[in-house]
Amino acid sequence: MNSLATFFRESRTARFFIPVGIILIVFGIIVFIINSNNQNYIEIESTVSKVELYQESYIDAAGDRVEALYDLSVKYTVDDVEYESILNAHSKREVGEKIKIYYNPDNPNEITQTKSLILPLIIILAGIASLVGGIVSAVNAIKRHKKMKEQEKGWTNG
Repeated sequence: MNSLATFFRESRTARFFIPVGIILIVFGIIVFIINSNNQNYIEIESTVSKVELYQESYIDAAGDRVEALYDLSVKYTVDDVEYESILNAHSKREVGEKIKIYYNPDNPNEITQTKSLILPLIIILAGIASLVGGIVSAVNAIKRHKKMKEQEKGWTNG
């Protein structure tokens, strides 16, 4: 049997999980940096002033319905000055509905809807778990490959 083909077959799990783990870790770090910059943002209640369709609902390849997404214009007041900003790609809300947001005290036009660090930490941990699983799978694939090579030597020498 072709030794290289056997090794590729045995290492397919590792070849999937190692890159996925690296991508998740990098993505988690980026989200963590973005969210850590938002930690000084101040919570405020805003009012939805406009709702525009961002993406229509559709049926995905698996046959599941994906709900429509909307851009929401929200108004809020900081130090007696009214601001209006857009929250992109959200579920449908009604005009006049109240939404909790966070604004940058240095520039009230900058808003976010979350400043939690839990999600990026979960993404990083999932990446680490994937990377470790891929490494363990790679080590096991190398062990199996070496064992098969030894068996082949026994067959040819035996």
